[in-house]
Amino acid sequence: MASTVQQTSNAITLKGSIKLITDYLNYGINSILFQRGIYPPESFKAEQHFGLSILISTDSKIQTFLQTVFDQMKEWIMKEQVQKLSLVISNINTKETLERWDFKIEYEVSSKDGAEEVSGKKDLQLIQKEIRDVLRQICSTVSFLPLLDCPCSFDLHIYATPEAEIPEQWDERGPCFISNSEELQLKSFSTSVHRMNTVVSYKAD
Repeated sequence: MASTVQQTSNAITLKGSIKLITDYLNYGINSILFQRGIYPPESFKAEQHFGLSILISTDSKIQTFLQTVFDQMKEWIMKEQVQKLSLVISNINTKETLERWDFKIEYEVSSKDGAEEVSGKKDLQLIQKEIRDVLRQICSTVSFLPLLDCPCSFDLHIYATPEAEIPEQWDERGPCFISNSEELQLKSFSTSVHRMNTVVSYKAD
């Protein structure tokens, strides 16, 4: 009986898995915006998450934008209606896409029927360690990516399934291709409900 109770208490729920996924996206994207110099370093502050010091933007407009995207993503992930989120970095002057970070979601346990009792069996501490490893890799990866020596902006593109209801204020756009690109696959992590694969594509020198 004791082991059964222990297993239940350690089980990751559907909502818990989705929160881990969106927390990872939030901290990963903030880290990229800082490391790639999209905004000045003084507009970030250090916070402790997953046992790491993560630099988070203090710009209220960026915070609101990211929160809006993640709130919508939570709803779509619950219904298995999102395939990936892309962080696109572009040259402000020429609009050329210079870098693209693809965060691809796989559904390891189906929740399409809206069954919130869906749960995984992976220990939370192990999941957090895997996420920590990927966040560390993001920080180390940006050190050898090509220098972004021009003013840059970023945008987020969500690849949703046809049945997803798109908010009225959102735009539909085509994919952003990078000419003469190279690709780097980062580590993946799994909550046992969802798997997250992270890939960065960049303009080769």
